[in-house]
Amino acid sequence: MVKHIILWKIKDDKTEEEKEQIRAGVKAGLEGLKGRIPGLIDIKVQTERLSSSNADVMLDSTFEDEESLKGYAVHKDHVKVADNNVRPYMEVRMCIDYEI
Repeated sequence: MVKHIILWKIKDDKTEEEKEQIRAGVKAGLEGLKGRIPGLIDIKVQTERLSSSNADVMLDSTFEDEESLKGYAVHKDHVKVADNNVRPYMEVRMCIDYEI
């Protein structure tokens, strides 16, 4: 199995209210992919964080294998969520993928 973890920081020009809406949209969009993408075992988005955090959103997902992760990256449903709910609002993206 493969873990795919991403941390995002929302653009600083957003108000706190806008950031809350963005976080909710990322969570709903990405978690809504469960059961729709081959090889995607689990997907969770963490939007609640402590004040010591310097990231706004975390994606924690699990795939059957590296090929499944590659398929997810280009899957039309994932691309749609990424293009509409994620990419326009983020200024920093950090990712780590590893085998478990």
